[in-house]
Amino acid sequence: MKTRDEITSNWLPRYTGTELKDFGKYIILVNFNQYVHMFSEWFETPVNGLDKVMLNATNKDISIINFGMGSANAATIMDLLTAIEPKAVLFLGKCGGLKKINQLGDLILPIAAIRGEGTSNDYFPPEVPALPAFNLQKAVSTNIRNHNMDYWTGTIYTTNRRVWEHDDVFKNYLRSIRCMGIDMETATIFSVGFYNKIPAGALLLVSDQPMISSGVKTEESDKIISEKFVKKHLEIGVDALKELINNGLTVKHLKFDYDEH
Repeated sequence: MKTRDEITSNWLPRYTGTELKDFGKYIILVNFNQYVHMFSEWFETPVNGLDKVMLNATNKDISIINFGMGSANAATIMDLLTAIEPKAVLFLGKCGGLKKINQLGDLILPIAAIRGEGTSNDYFPPEVPALPAFNLQKAVSTNIRNHNMDYWTGTIYTTNRRVWEHDDVFKNYLRSIRCMGIDMETATIFSVGFYNKIPAGALLLVSDQPMISSGVKTEESDKIISEKFVKKHLEIGVDALKELINNGLTVKHLKFDYDEH
């Protein structure tokens, strides 16, 4: 295998156990198997990749993939998805709420992400902003309101560092940049999506309040969040992609005319 296309076309089925022709053109990305199993149950479709690293399921033109956790995995899946040239990729992730106004179970619709993870530096210089596809975020916004819910909007800080909640210096830095939330994937998905000419968006579920010691995520607290809020999170994501499909809307409105060399 000498070309990028040869590699991604081989590795996407290798990691997922699903042939390229069996993926939909609209992709939901998640970090947890619960979402994939829930999707499978709703649409009575099999879960693929049980013996692989990326569990997934497909119903008609929508596929859901658990790509794992962290920016390196986020970049990997966004590279591998070039093999099927998706029309839209929506990340349904969990994040830490950084503001006092954030409550557990709140939704954050990012308008941008700060590239603190380092992974995206392999794709663009550090000063290039990480932005979602506007029309995709617009569809998500509409469907949040259709579900009689509301959301916060703002900037997400994406870090490559998983254990930082004890670090007061880093927490003061997060306060100074005034971000709404923190995660490990959003900036990478936006950046690598743009690099690969894939329209990408995100809807994040506030699962913890890491700026205070009592708000740091535990197994017990994450279980409560999953039981109370994941179903609605996934419903909104699926409905947003269905809206794009049913109305024939395109979210690939950028010309992607940057210098590739």
